[in-house]
Amino acid sequence: MEAQDEARVLTSHSQGEDAALDVNLRPLRLTEYVGQKKIKDNLKIFLQAAKKRKQPLEHVLLHGAPGLGKTTLAHILAKEMGVPIRVTSGPAIERPGDLAAILSNLEPGGILFIDEIHRLNRIIEEVLYPAMEDFQLDIVIGKGPSARTVRLDLPHFTLVGATTRLSLISSPLRDRFGSTYRLDFYEPDELVEILHRSARILKTKMDEPAAKEIADRARRTPRVANRLLKRVRDYAEVKSDGAVTKKLAVDALTALDIDPLGLDPVDRKILQFIIEKFQGGPVGLNTIAAAVAEEMDTIEDIYEPFLLQIGFLSRTPRGRMATTAAYQHLGFPAPKPAEQLKL
Repeated sequence: MEAQDEARVLTSHSQGEDAALDVNLRPLRLTEYVGQKKIKDNLKIFLQAAKKRKQPLEHVLLHGAPGLGKTTLAHILAKEMGVPIRVTSGPAIERPGDLAAILSNLEPGGILFIDEIHRLNRIIEEVLYPAMEDFQLDIVIGKGPSARTVRLDLPHFTLVGATTRLSLISSPLRDRFGSTYRLDFYEPDELVEILHRSARILKTKMDEPAAKEIADRARRTPRVANRLLKRVRDYAEVKSDGAVTKKLAVDALTALDIDPLGLDPVDRKILQFIIEKFQGGPVGLNTIAAAVAEEMDTIEDIYEPFLLQIGFLSRTPRGRMATTAAYQHLGFPAPKPAEQLKL
């Protein structure tokens, strides 16, 4: 699934090319961070209170779809508090010893950021509980009957966890976070602001219509918007003088086979299959996956969320159904009245 996702321009998951781009374009302060107004307002109070008490931040859990800025917020928290940040991920921590090494090397007040925290091993979670609550670490020395437990004191630190699947985090771990924030998808005008900022950093000239065109096709996700900007910039440098206009943006995005609403060929293939072969549905997920030659997890995790979000797909107990809006967008005749009732 990950290999297939790597090839998609519109994926909200991080790709290899995004690493340097994300670092260069990532805002460093809360005032530079665009969107998520309610979260920013809460974090301002959260940060000011911690600074006033001269204490580390409480543990923070961030959740939401990929590409919405969870990692960026973690780095901003560290920058605002003036403390170092250590970055890792749930799958990277394989043994309790790995976690012990990370925690014991944190500086007082430092931030440990664990991405994909829902993928932590349950054994690792058990080690993490006393570390989060009491800032102590239980180490088992020896094996068998002679084994004994030693409790080590840890520097007071802040754990910032990020997840795309809040429901997969166990209740005991979730309850140990002092604050939980859900990041929402961005509005087009917010993406336009992000694109203008990114264009300035990349020293690329871009007019307002071009920024709006890219934002409309960016699936309401900053990471996708910045990736599309990079592709459009490359196109403009080859085909013109490097300045991004609306016409150049449209030509570049059309060449990438991204339609005006941000759908790519696989998105359209899924909807066309449901409409043409099953009169709009309902269709089982396994049937859709077989028809478009993708894995069920890929359909459910990567393609389906956006189609649901823009109202082109609906979930029912019997399966997936294409909505009237999907018919209209793809140019199919509107469903008959009897079919509209079930849609």
